[in-house]
Amino acid sequence: MSAAEMERQENQLDRERFCCWICVDLLEDPVATVCGHSYCKSCINTHWDKEEERGSYSCPQCRQTFTPRPVLETNAMLADLVEELKKTGLQAAPADHCYAAPEDVACDFCTGRKLKALKSCLNCLASYCEKHLQPHLQSAAFKKHKLVEPSEKLQGNICSRHYEVMKMFCRTDQQCFCYLCSVDEHKGHDTVSAAVERTERQRELGLRRQTIQQRVQDTEKDVKLLQQEEEAVNGSADKAVEDSEEIFTELIRLLEKRSSDVEQQIRSQQETEVSRVRERLEQEISELKRKDHELKQLSDTEDHNQLLHNYPSLSPLSESTHSSSIRIRPLRNFEEVTAAVSQVRGRLQDILSETEILQIVSQVDVLLRQPEPETRADFLRYSQEITLDPNTAERRLLLSEGNRKVTGMRKDQFYSDHPDRFTYWHQVLSIESLTGRCYLEVKVGVWGGVGVAVTYKNISRAGDSPECEFGFNDKSWSLYCYRNSYAFYHNRIKTPVSGPRSYRVGVYLDHSAGVLSFYSVSDTMTLLHRVQTTFTQPLYAGVRLYYDGDTAEFCKLTETRDLKSRVLDSVCKSLTSFFSMFVTCSMVVVVTFVIFIYKN
Repeated sequence: MSAAEMERQENQLDRERFCCWICVDLLEDPVATVCGHSYCKSCINTHWDKEEERGSYSCPQCRQTFTPRPVLETNAMLADLVEELKKTGLQAAPADHCYAAPEDVACDFCTGRKLKALKSCLNCLASYCEKHLQPHLQSAAFKKHKLVEPSEKLQGNICSRHYEVMKMFCRTDQQCFCYLCSVDEHKGHDTVSAAVERTERQRELGLRRQTIQQRVQDTEKDVKLLQQEEEAVNGSADKAVEDSEEIFTELIRLLEKRSSDVEQQIRSQQETEVSRVRERLEQEISELKRKDHELKQLSDTEDHNQLLHNYPSLSPLSESTHSSSIRIRPLRNFEEVTAAVSQVRGRLQDILSETEILQIVSQVDVLLRQPEPETRADFLRYSQEITLDPNTAERRLLLSEGNRKVTGMRKDQFYSDHPDRFTYWHQVLSIESLTGRCYLEVKVGVWGGVGVAVTYKNISRAGDSPECEFGFNDKSWSLYCYRNSYAFYHNRIKTPVSGPRSYRVGVYLDHSAGVLSFYSVSDTMTLLHRVQTTFTQPLYAGVRLYYDGDTAEFCKLTETRDLKSRVLDSVCKSLTSFFSMFVTCSMVVVVTFVIFIYKN
């Protein structure tokens, strides 16, 4: 150690030796208590003034009490030493950053400019700087005191009625209180020590933190998954935009072509009609001039006999086509066409306003799971019509009601051999696969038991192995409905399920989100069991019957198709309407032209 460092340490020791424990500055007019600790005279008197009401006076360092109040005399020798230290340049004042700012907790024992508190004591209900904290760290009298981080709310631990520390907690009223309050206000309540309640609350907070931390981890995994799936999502969105642009471009091209066809037809009909009328008039003029010439020649004949002889043979004049008859309906010849096109425009606007494409786009759940429906009407938006596949039905199952209902029979039914058929368990699968979000309802007539299941298509079919039975392998999930209870099975694990008994079971599937839920359906939807997993293949609906006479029927619900089907239906409907309108328009134009020609 260098001489300079040794000197600094010695100076520091000198500062600490001659500092007042209360103001943490060099002693000013030093006095000593009976216990031997030294303080500035003004500091210790101020401290004892605060204890005047108690009638006893204590040493701030060792807590020794004195009664009556000691008479203090200045320690001349100590005062001289302090003065000598001041002359040598030693200053015990701490650095500015050690003093308490307005936002800091100040030491309760510092006088004058207070230092920052290092700890607060829950027993003393006071805060201490580093200097004033030393007795708590060194003296056995403070060994059991509870030190915490500096706090300004220590007085909140004091009972406002009894001025005692509130060390008890009332679970009935959910508040802290002192031991005296338990005699009257909290008598008969569920009370424990504040420390016990704190331990319980800390345990609950720990569980909540674990939940939050787990959710943070899950969300971080989702972020990583999003990064992995981003390219696929972007590609899907780009393709949807490209396909939509192509469809609308084709529609625009079709409109432009129809517009051009109508224009050409109108112009052609215009020229044809005008030319026809002009030709007829010119023919009439030519014929009239010819007849006029004949009449003139006959009139100029000087032979009386020839004029009289030829006059009776003159042909009568045809009815005159006066020009005013052509202008009976001026500028109205093609108004019917304009009206027809306007009608097409109106119908087209109605169709476009009714199209649900924008609404469908807003409902697309690309990555984030959509909230599960709550009411039956919400579920019916995703209803899926189910048809049972006769090629999968075990031979003692009878299909009816358009292959939507299955009944357990005693005798084998007449089914042909098929590799998809279940050969032992009374089970049958649907024809339709279940992907995206879909909802179906099964009406169960329970005698012995009915299992409502979803399964991968590659579930085993032949034999009595559990690999073939719904719910007893990792390829199927099944809710079994008994007379008075439910049970859920997956991978041979049974989970008892409680819920109101109903003869309708709803099944909701969000394939991409990995959510499978079973509901008891009555006036309300009651959740029986929910599964959160990852589905790696399309699922198929299935039914398992236990005994003869058991039945299950997939209900016919108001169908709401999936996104792709609804978009395609909307586009196809729009295209069909466009073509229908254009055909109607063309027919109107042709009929108008025919009427015009007929009238003229």
